[in-house]
Amino acid sequence: MILVFSVLLLLGLCGNIASGGQPPSTSTPGALNYELPTSEYETQDTFNAGIVGPLYQMVHIFLHVVQPNDFPVDMIRKLIQREFDFSVDSKEMVYYEIGVLICAILGLLFIVLMPLVGYFFCMCRCSNKCGGEMHQRQKRNESCRRKFLAISLLLICLLMSLGIMYGFVANHQVRTRIKRTQKLAESNYRDLQILLDETPKQIDYILAQYTTTKNKAFSALDGIDSLLGGRIKDQLKPNVIPVLNEIEHLATAIKQTKVALENMNSSLEIIQDGSTQLSTNLTTLRNSIQKSLNSSDCASDPASKICASIRPELSNLGSNLNSSQLPSVDRELNSVNDIYRTDLESVAKRGYTFIDEIPGKVRNQTVAVIADVKQALDSISSNIKNVSQSIPIEEVLVEVSHYINDSNSYFHKELPKLEEYDSYWWLGGLIVCFLLTLIVTFFFLGLLCGVFGYDKRATPTRRGCVSNTGGIFLMTGVGLSFLFCWILMILVVLTFIVGANVEKLLCEPYANKKLFQVLDTPYLLREQWQFFLSGLILKDSNINLTFEQVYRDCKKGRGVYATFQLDNVFNISENFNIEKHTGEIIKELDNLNVNVDNIELLDKAGRENLQDFAHSWKDAIDYSKYLKEAEKSPTKVDLLAFASSLEEKANKLPEGKLKQALKTDVQNIIAIHQQQVLPLQQSLDALKQSVRTLERTSDKLPEKVNKVISSLDSAQNFLTTNISSIVIGETQKYGRTVTGYFEHYLQWVLYAITEKMTSCKPMATAMDSAVNGVLCGYVADPLNLFWFGIGKATMLLLPAVIIAVKLAKYYRRMDSEDVYDDSALSGTWHFTL
Repeated sequence: MILVFSVLLLLGLCGNIASGGQPPSTSTPGALNYELPTSEYETQDTFNAGIVGPLYQMVHIFLHVVQPNDFPVDMIRKLIQREFDFSVDSKEMVYYEIGVLICAILGLLFIVLMPLVGYFFCMCRCSNKCGGEMHQRQKRNESCRRKFLAISLLLICLLMSLGIMYGFVANHQVRTRIKRTQKLAESNYRDLQILLDETPKQIDYILAQYTTTKNKAFSALDGIDSLLGGRIKDQLKPNVIPVLNEIEHLATAIKQTKVALENMNSSLEIIQDGSTQLSTNLTTLRNSIQKSLNSSDCASDPASKICASIRPELSNLGSNLNSSQLPSVDRELNSVNDIYRTDLESVAKRGYTFIDEIPGKVRNQTVAVIADVKQALDSISSNIKNVSQSIPIEEVLVEVSHYINDSNSYFHKELPKLEEYDSYWWLGGLIVCFLLTLIVTFFFLGLLCGVFGYDKRATPTRRGCVSNTGGIFLMTGVGLSFLFCWILMILVVLTFIVGANVEKLLCEPYANKKLFQVLDTPYLLREQWQFFLSGLILKDSNINLTFEQVYRDCKKGRGVYATFQLDNVFNISENFNIEKHTGEIIKELDNLNVNVDNIELLDKAGRENLQDFAHSWKDAIDYSKYLKEAEKSPTKVDLLAFASSLEEKANKLPEGKLKQALKTDVQNIIAIHQQQVLPLQQSLDALKQSVRTLERTSDKLPEKVNKVISSLDSAQNFLTTNISSIVIGETQKYGRTVTGYFEHYLQWVLYAITEKMTSCKPMATAMDSAVNGVLCGYVADPLNLFWFGIGKATMLLLPAVIIAVKLAKYYRRMDSEDVYDDSALSGTWHFTL
């Protein structure tokens, strides 16, 4: 039933999609994940017998011993095709059924012989034969014989009780199987209803995912500046940004070099002027002191000695700087100014701006195309909505739902009849079990009364009432055994033949799939059809669609489309042609014409300036010479120390013009130190700092310039050569990204419809429930356990009857007995009444 529904549903769905305009175009890569909604089914696909499972397994082992032959595939095929010739193929059937036939023949012998034996045994005992004479001959081993017979009968009764217990257990399973069958059937009906309810939800989900895909594509279209422009930017950045960074660093280095040169040049000018003025002033001061020392005041003592000590020190009063060792750096500064005017910072900034403006340019140039693509996607969305409305899913679902409801109603309508028939079977089984229980009970009562009522000291004619009653119980059990055992064996043989063949010819081959191999035999079920299922469903019997493959796929939960190979009726792959449906979008995306103008990072004049600078700067400044001069003191002698010494010596002179003149010179020396030497020293320190800064900033500056020139050439060549191909390539990638969302969507739709949608697992579960659950688990297994237990107990009646007849002789009160007379000469037996 559900098979027909699924096929009709898929055919209706696919056919209307074909006529209504396929859910068009476009696909989704891994950015979108679709998960078709599925439901959990209630019915288990395996059946557990519970605590009676080991008993069923024991019966299966017994049947395998009785019937070890493999499933007769060829014989079954002949029977189905009505080609079985009894005269020719009967040997094959007999060989397969040999174990069952032997057991059945033994049962028939039991059925025939036991009533005859009982009849003749009864007649014989009525004639005081066969133990019917109420006389017991005493023997010396009587005690051991009695005990052996009692123990043997007890063991046999225990084994019979075990078989009867099996019968009761099997009969109880019969009592509850209707309720279990009802529960299992309702569970399968609910699963089928879930399948019906799930299918439209899955279809709605598949159609709804187009909106999700379209929104994802819209997001990509709205983000074209970051997706396409960003990708173009990312392609250019590795080759351009490092060069721009190098230019920026070089511009910083040149700027620092320029500042250092300017500071150095300013310091040199100050030092040059200050050194000249200092030298002039010191010369004038030295001449003034010399003039004072040459006056007449230095002729007489003690002034003459003091003047003499001052004269040698005058030679140190002079400038210590050599201005020829501190040449101007105007040429170098002019060279740096020339390259500085190239404005490398603007070059770098222009390059950064060019890269950063690419996403904006892309967005501005694609506004019209993006609008057209969105319009195309909206039109596809409208088509999909029309398709969903044109699918007659509701009519199919309503029809199949009515069929399921009718089947369910019919099952519940017939359920009381099944319960009535089952109650008859249960009652009959209960009577059989109680009949055997009654026989065994008589045997147990006979043993109980006989064992506990037996008196060793009592003679056979004086045995007690309890012991005699035990013997009567045993003979009662024997009589009931002869009366009913053959009837019980008839029931055992019939149920054995039916149950064993159901197990071996249906349940077992269904479990190992050999039954499917028979059904899949070409031209078996219909002579004109090679494969029955494909002829029934696909109207083409040459398609290899087998029962085994369908069952296996349904057990795995595959969709109806793939399981029943409906592509032979309606090929979804052809109708969901991805290129066909993405063509419209690809056509619109082909109109994307992104133009990223090339940029000249550095013009020819700027490049020549850099080359000239690299050539002229090499070994331009002797930093050591400048540092050596800057390390010198502005004067040959410390003026303050010289002034202090001169003042000390002047204070030793007598008052007069000489002393007054020298003190004036001392004041002049101090003034020169304060006004000229200290500023000059500061200029020398500044020069020293500038030289060191310049040495650091201009270190390998020509090499850096040459490297930047090389990198600029490489980057410019990359942009000139590759920017067009990068734009085209990334534009194509972007187009594939957008169409990729819909391609992935359509691929998923194909997979979902062919593999996942309308899973036929409930069909396989329903079949398992009918065969494994109801027929084998609820009918065949209890039936086999019933005949196994009852047959075991019935067969054990034969030795039980023999032993009970012999044992009753020891418990019943006899009419006569043998008396042993022990005399001195010899012992003789006397018969006493």
